[in-house]
Amino acid sequence: QVQLVESGGGLVQAGGSLRLSCAASGRYAMGWFRQTPGKEREFVAAITWSGDVTYYGDSVKGRFTISKDNAKNTVYLQMNSLKPEDTAVYYCAAYRIVVRTTSTSVDYWGQGTQVTVSS
Repeated sequence: QVQLVESGGGLVQAGGSLRLSCAASGRYAMGWFRQTPGKEREFVAAITWSGDVTYYGDSVKGRFTISKDNAKNTVYLQMNSLKPEDTAVYYCAAYRIVVRTTSTSVDYWGQGTQVTVSS
């Protein structure tokens, strides 16, 4: 069974930074989604199995950076210039084969970690 263990969420002021981590029990293409109450899960970023190609949602481009340590089977999301609208539960995602930006294409999910950005 695939396990995804997230860490790094918390409370930060607007303009600040946070780094999320997600350790997987195997090597996969991986990504991050986020969700607020009453809304659909939104694509944030993804990175291929090899780590050489990245994808970003329009709302985070230029502020967030996804990276991967294949030796540790861990994906990171560096979040800079955070805004109150970035407040959400962030979910780690793993793909068995192809990276896609729709939540229905994700094969495995982490438990979620809360990120709160105060104004």
